[in-house]
Amino acid sequence: MTTKTASLLIGFTFLAVGLLGFVPNPIVGDTHSAIFHADAVHNMVHIVSGALFILVALAAPAQAATFLKVFGVVYLLLGVIGFITIGDSGMTKLLGFLPVNGADNYLHVALGIVIFLAGMLPRARIAGIGTRM
Repeated sequence: MTTKTASLLIGFTFLAVGLLGFVPNPIVGDTHSAIFHADAVHNMVHIVSGALFILVALAAPAQAATFLKVFGVVYLLLGVIGFITIGDSGMTKLLGFLPVNGADNYLHVALGIVIFLAGMLPRARIAGIGTRM
């Protein structure tokens, strides 16, 4: 897997989660019973983030590694700020506009680490390595 492929996969995942947030479901939503709290603004943040991952992968694949690392650090910081603000329970509006709960904080930290590590993947496959004859 390359940074371009990782960026595409992450991008499509973010788009799917953003769209899922607009459909009533028990995983992502604006009800207190949803595992991850997300209102329309939070869903739009996911959709825009997904579009950025895809745009970088397709338009500037050489920059995908840097984008993944920066985005990973940002997500990790969002999770840490969320834990400082509310810990692992309760709800708040992170940065004054992004509704999160304790599960979101865990997810943001985990995603931050995974996305950052995806930025460490090779930028492109070298021809001939890993191929079978």
